[in-house]
Amino acid sequence: MAAGLVERVPDGLRAGLDLEPYGDAWWVVSDLPSGSRPGPLRPDHVLGVGNASTTLADSAIRTPAGRALDLGTGCGVQALHLSTHAQRITATDLSPRALRFAATTAALAGLHWDLRLGDLTEPVRGERFDLVVSNPPFVAGPGVAAHTYRDSGRSGDAVCAELARAAKDLLNEDGTMQYLANWLHVTGEDWAERVAGWFTGTGLSVWVIERELADPVAYVDLWLTDAAEDHDPRRAAAWLDWFDAHKVEGIGFGLVTARRAEHVDPVVRVESLRQQLSHPFGDEVNRWFERQDWLRLRPGPESLLAERFLAAPGLTLHQQAEIGVSGWDVTRQVLVQTEGLRWSEEIDPVLLALVAGCDGSVPLRDQVAVLAAVYDAPVDTFAAMAAVIVPGLVERGFLEPAGDPAGPTRGSGTHPTGPDAS
Repeated sequence: MAAGLVERVPDGLRAGLDLEPYGDAWWVVSDLPSGSRPGPLRPDHVLGVGNASTTLADSAIRTPAGRALDLGTGCGVQALHLSTHAQRITATDLSPRALRFAATTAALAGLHWDLRLGDLTEPVRGERFDLVVSNPPFVAGPGVAAHTYRDSGRSGDAVCAELARAAKDLLNEDGTMQYLANWLHVTGEDWAERVAGWFTGTGLSVWVIERELADPVAYVDLWLTDAAEDHDPRRAAAWLDWFDAHKVEGIGFGLVTARRAEHVDPVVRVESLRQQLSHPFGDEVNRWFERQDWLRLRPGPESLLAERFLAAPGLTLHQQAEIGVSGWDVTRQVLVQTEGLRWSEEIDPVLLALVAGCDGSVPLRDQVAVLAAVYDAPVDTFAAMAAVIVPGLVERGFLEPAGDPAGPTRGSGTHPTGPDAS
């Protein structure tokens, strides 16, 4: 009772805190979720293991790191994962109560973290890290700070833009920052351009993937229900009125990964990724940046045409056909990854033949020459096509540079040479 693990109620005792086994050997201490005790959550409620923390843990890059930072640690879930591959861990939180939970979680695991009190990056001003992760209070709205675990006190998606601007000064060279974020879809604006604009002038290479999109009504209902708050039509209306006044037609949720690599021409890619993924997928995120580095070293068509490529393992071909007077007529072909990020790409017969021929035995230039002869077309035309299309296939992992250490381990799997009709 003194520790708060149990508390007295009129008819006896009930759990006061949540003590949950996590992973193979960890315990996490946090507040009970809203469904486990009556009444609304307290303003300084400390979340346990949830969907957001699991998403970030699954997507975090797990390469060895010297110094790592967990911004907004809460009960310490991300710091636990960092302890498996980082030498030193600093964790911050705005809530003193959250830091007490994090300290307890660390002690239960026999770990010690440098815990600091303060808002976002303020406690580590002037310091740099090899890896930064954050599950911040990203909920978008009018800036009302009702619960520290979800509300930053900034309006709109400003807290996520603030983290983007802070990333460069937090990272050592080749350091990476990953955080979950919400962003606004505003009428008349391209949401991808909006989010990409957060990183203008930072020099960071960035990959932003949107996993979900909610309409304002569903979004407000979700977060009011999440905190088990009493039904308050006025508060819901005020939140929705704010969205309406700012022309918000949707709220996106996803992962931001930024790397400080000091490139003159950093790649900033913002895109939707709705398909089911293999978990965990942090290695796939890291591979994306490694592939960008590989492509950067081969900027011209000639250098690309000199390379040998392998079709990625696990590719399947889906065909759609319609019956006609002369039999089945294929109208659509889609190349699908069955592993990793499971991208799909609609392709034409020429591109299909190119991918099928990527067995690492000959340079891309020779493949292009063969295709040009088959289709009785100028080699230069096919070479120009390959120079435009192949980088995209490499970026998404459909093609791997032969012998490239950044590519997945090659097995004895086959490559698609014919349809897997569906």
